[in-house]
This record gives sequence, C-alpha cells and structure tokens, in this order.
Amino acid sequence: MIEILPPSKIPLARKSGALVAEILQTVRERATVGTNLLEIDEWTKDIILGAGATSCYVDYAPSFGRGPFGHYICTSVNDAVLHGLPHDYALADGDLLTLDLAVILGGVAADSAISFVVGDPRKEDTAMIDATERALAAGIAAARPGNKIGDISHAIGTVLREAGYPINMQFGGHGIGSTMHQDPHVSNSGRPGRGYGLRPGLMLALEPWIMEDTDELVTDDDGWTLRSTTGCRTAHSEHTVVITDDGAEIMTLRSS
Repeated sequence: MIEILPPSKIPLARKSGALVAEILQTVRERATVGTNLLEIDEWTKDIILGAGATSCYVDYAPSFGRGPFGHYICTSVNDAVLHGLPHDYALADGDLLTLDLAVILGGVAADSAISFVVGDPRKEDTAMIDATERALAAGIAAARPGNKIGDISHAIGTVLREAGYPINMQFGGHGIGSTMHQDPHVSNSGRPGRGYGLRPGLMLALEPWIMEDTDELVTDDDGWTLRSTTGCRTAHSEHTVVITDDGAEIMTLRSS
C-alpha cells in the first residue's frame, strides 16, 4: 500500500517525528560507558508511554524476525547494524551504537535512526557515520515532486560508493504513514528516473546503512539482530520526510 497523507495530517506527522527526534537525542545524551542496553529500552518505553504514543516495535512480528520484537527501540552495537534486540550488555568505551526508533502518535508513524560512538571514537567509525549522514542528506535533496524513487536511491548509493563502502540491497528505506512499513521500498542504490513518482503527501523513511568491508548479513541467535558476516563495524542514519510542493520536509530533525 502506498499512502498519501492529506494536508490535515501533516501537523500530526510533525508531532510524531518530533517525539522520535526527542527520544533519540535524549538517549544519545544519557548513554555513556557502562549504560546497559536494557536501560536504554526502559528510558524509551517511559518517554513513549508518557507522551501517549504507541511503540511500532513491541508487537512487531515480520517474516524476517523471530516472533514479536518485544522491546521499544533497536540497539545495534559495533558489528550489529539493523534490528538490534536490546539485551543485558553494558556499553564499553569505543562502542559504536546505532539506535533505531519508530512510534505512532496521533495516528501517524515516524521512524529515525542515529549512530554514534560511546567514549573515544575511531576515525574509521567517524568516517562511516559521516558517510551515512551525507548519503541521507543527498537522498533527502532528491526527494522532490517530479522525481522518482530511483532518484533517491541513486543519490544515496552514489555517496556511499564514492566513500568506498559496499551496499546491501536486502533492506532499505520505505513508505510510512498510518503504519510503520509501507510501499514503496527505497533501496540504498538504484537507477535515476525509475520507480514510483514522488508527489506531495508521500511520506518516506530514508535510511542509508553500511558495513565497513562487506555487503553480507547474518542473523544473530536472538532471531532479530542483523550483523556483518565479517564482524566489521557498521553505521546507520535515518529520517522520516514528507514530500511537499517545494521538496522534502524532515519530520524527525533533531536540534543537535
């Protein structure tokens, strides 16, 4: 299903996006060496429920996962890149942490992800995170009426390839609206001028993610967490945007 938001729902999308941005920024500021991933999940739960919002993850049970996710935020560490299931792990100095979060507020979903290093960063990690953020910015710039999904994918893929990273095509961005995952799929590489035509009201979650030296994933024993097959480090950046007459408005923009 491809959902086009009516103008009356755009303010609701801004509110849900602002909540996601607030949670990610709060957790990033609070996460330090020694913070447990289960603590992060509890912080997230408290903010979501306190805001009167609904988690998109607790009851999420897609075909690629093992049963309901059962937690409120994805916490992927180091070689984990997607769907990281929170577990009893205390963050160590230099850990590369990705947080991925989606909620529904006022009947509209928003989805966003950030990667950052806890403690002292390696320059290689900083470069990877920077590449995903630049790719995300390029994808957002291409998200305008008259363009196609392929234009977004091409813009993202161009940045990632020029930075020297392999690109996995199994998982990517997606449509979003009254539910978290909708059509169209937005690959992190593609041919310009191809695919669904962008129009005002279309809301998309764009999410470039990379692994340092491979494009192959392996599923962890928990049935959810996706890791690099080589054990290399990973990074992931994501924003929810709405196509407007003038381009793309970022719903999940953080203040810092």
